[in-house]
Amino acid sequence: MTSAPLDGAIAVNDVVSIEIAGKTGLIALDNPPVNAASHALRSGLWQAIETLQLRADVEVIALYGKGRTFIAGADIREFGKPPLDPWLPELCNFIEVSEKPVVCILHGTTLGGGLEVAMSCHARVALKGTKVGLPEVTLGILPGAGGTQRTPRLAGIAFALDMITSGKPVTDEQALEKGLVDRIAEGDPRELALTAASDVLEGNLPRRRTGDLVAEPDAAAIDAARARLARSQPQLFSPHKCVDAVAACHLPIKDGMKEERRLYEECMESPQRAGLIHAFFSERAVTKIPEASAEPREIRSVGVIGGGTMGSGIATAVLLAGLPVTLTERDQAGLDRGTETIAGNLDGAVKRGKLSAEGRDEILNAKLGTSTDLADLADADLVIEAVFEEMSVKRDIFETLDKVCKQGAVLASNTSYLDINEIAATTARPQDVIGLHFFSPAHVMRLLEVVVADRTAPEMVATGFALAKRLKKIAVRSGVCDGFIGNRVMTFYKKAADYMMMDGASPEEIDTAMRGFGFAMGPYQVADLAGLDISWAANKRRAATRPAEERYIPIADRLCENGWFGRKTGQGFYIYDDDGPRPNPEALAVIDTEREQAGVSPRKFTAEDIVSRFMTAMIAEGTRVLEEGIALRPIDIDAVFLNGYGFPRFRGGPMHTADDIGAAELVRRIEEYAREDGYYWQVPELLRKMAASGATFAEMNARG
Repeated sequence: MTSAPLDGAIAVNDVVSIEIAGKTGLIALDNPPVNAASHALRSGLWQAIETLQLRADVEVIALYGKGRTFIAGADIREFGKPPLDPWLPELCNFIEVSEKPVVCILHGTTLGGGLEVAMSCHARVALKGTKVGLPEVTLGILPGAGGTQRTPRLAGIAFALDMITSGKPVTDEQALEKGLVDRIAEGDPRELALTAASDVLEGNLPRRRTGDLVAEPDAAAIDAARARLARSQPQLFSPHKCVDAVAACHLPIKDGMKEERRLYEECMESPQRAGLIHAFFSERAVTKIPEASAEPREIRSVGVIGGGTMGSGIATAVLLAGLPVTLTERDQAGLDRGTETIAGNLDGAVKRGKLSAEGRDEILNAKLGTSTDLADLADADLVIEAVFEEMSVKRDIFETLDKVCKQGAVLASNTSYLDINEIAATTARPQDVIGLHFFSPAHVMRLLEVVVADRTAPEMVATGFALAKRLKKIAVRSGVCDGFIGNRVMTFYKKAADYMMMDGASPEEIDTAMRGFGFAMGPYQVADLAGLDISWAANKRRAATRPAEERYIPIADRLCENGWFGRKTGQGFYIYDDDGPRPNPEALAVIDTEREQAGVSPRKFTAEDIVSRFMTAMIAEGTRVLEEGIALRPIDIDAVFLNGYGFPRFRGGPMHTADDIGAAELVRRIEEYAREDGYYWQVPELLRKMAASGATFAEMNARG
């Protein structure tokens, strides 16, 4: 051993340093922005502990992070690359067997590998407000550095199962209650590290090796977790493997970690892991836009036109982000309804713990203004129009906004389908007009399509993306076409579902098949929820330009003609009452009548048939959206459907799924289906070229 003096902090490498303070060896982690467990951090931490173990003047080691957080998880730059020594499991075991006690100070968001490092230490102190968690399941894997073995030893099997299979973080108070941390404190991480180290030496802070603890057996919790996941997540792979790994916590720590590693490797080989990793990276990829270098306009106040469900939802989202909103409507009755809806939305946020009751009252009393006069939006930095989908109405509104709004204001339409270029043309400032397509409920759904018209200025696009970030939404850039990215593709694949319904499949069979694929709801459940009258209005709008060759299915129109709009009227394709949703026999009778009038002999569709046609249609239209430059990249289309349309996250999105199927197989399917309907089923030229060359959508994403 050595006791040669150390003057101040000594760098082990670029991200780890050591310092001697009395009998304490301090290790500081400084790998901004989130102290990710990169190779440099792992190797530096190993070397630091090794160095301090050899020093005779050091009796306790204290570990803390600089910056905004302790280790917040893995380094995403290392995803998909061969791991470099030391592996995180090896590092955690090395810390745990240290002869000198190791205490760590947690702050910020200590997640994944960060929590696994912490649990391998001999004592843990959390700063007030710290959150800890093991989110690996959301990426299709499981905690692979002892998380499934040490968590139940500290916090019990039931709590470990809940935290690991959900991936949700827990608060500092929950962590203390369950034993994940030993103390909550306030102050500077370095000073707290010195205090904790002193308390360890004086016996005021208990120390122990987590691996030496015995997890209290709880077979009932394990059985309950298996049953719950079988009901709620039957298609998913990694949550079930998480349970298997936790169930091995009765083994000695070395054997339990060996089983954990085996199950971890199984998850790594699962296609679901690839899909979930792709979904994770999609949220970063969509921020790479041509206008990224433009300076966004400063948004200090927002006007929202329209107090219906969508307008009120948008206003709620903006208010929750801390911005003042002026809501406008045609009359006081409309404002009253809108204000009531906003208040209800805020009440929901209070119930979910997202907002305090005092915060709710402050928003309603100080942040929300109302008016029946568009002139009261004169000073707004951003105005979002969210009225009925009728071009003449929107044109009138934008003509007025052009007159009353200050120069430099962002003028945005929330239209779902209409031409932003035509809307912009009604103003003398088309460069300031943009589409901001929110998804309902707007204060909940994460997607925001930023629709760029021909003359939209780059700073307007940058402002749309900056707004999305402030609202904690995922922005995806779209060009102008009927329905933009999401609704255009949805309109197309919904036709495939309608054709199957007309030709023999029931709405329930189609919905069941798509839920089996992983969607939370099938297309007819979604249609009932959104309101059949919405698509009815769009169908009537398109009627004049509908090609004669197109096969049109009027079944949903017939339901609307009877006043059956879905959930809002108590019936649509399904009945909604106290007995719960169930197939609507009157809707089935309408389907039978339409088949008879069209001379259709119903045929059987298997679940596989339904999924194949549905997904092939979705991918085909997504490819055309890409060909036409409406979407920048395939991954942008994936982000739209993952965040706005309930596409199963573990499948990565429609274009990611297309690569799993293969371009050649997709071309084969389309050509086969075209024998029935050559107008609808046409092979996109891009897909045909991909089939010939063996190219993939992933390669296009890599090119950016």
